[in-house]
Amino acid sequence: MDWSNWVSAEGPLSMIFLVTAMMAVLYFVLIRPQSKQRQQHQQLIESLKKGDEVVLSCGIAGRVYAVQDRFVLLEIAERVRIRAVREAIQVRTNNNNAPAVQSKTAKQQAVPKGKS
Repeated sequence: MDWSNWVSAEGPLSMIFLVTAMMAVLYFVLIRPQSKQRQQHQQLIESLKKGDEVVLSCGIAGRVYAVQDRFVLLEIAERVRIRAVREAIQVRTNNNNAPAVQSKTAKQQAVPKGKS
């Protein structure tokens, strides 16, 4: 059997390899990052609690006043509350778990003047 026709640039094995390579590239470039992002968004929605500052997908920012099954009650101004679907929350703006980052000037001010 002559294998040169099967592995040449026009053979069926090279076509199968090309399609498989394209599927792998699509998986790693499109599908995998999107599923990771969806999982992170789901974790964000599940971890919401009263007092979190959030931004909705439409751009409205507010503080979580109450969390219900499908909805969240947001306080967008003093005594102004709206109901929003939990999935509409795009970002949590206050991350209490992140370490506080001081600016360079704040670090410089903390050093006594006599010592450099």
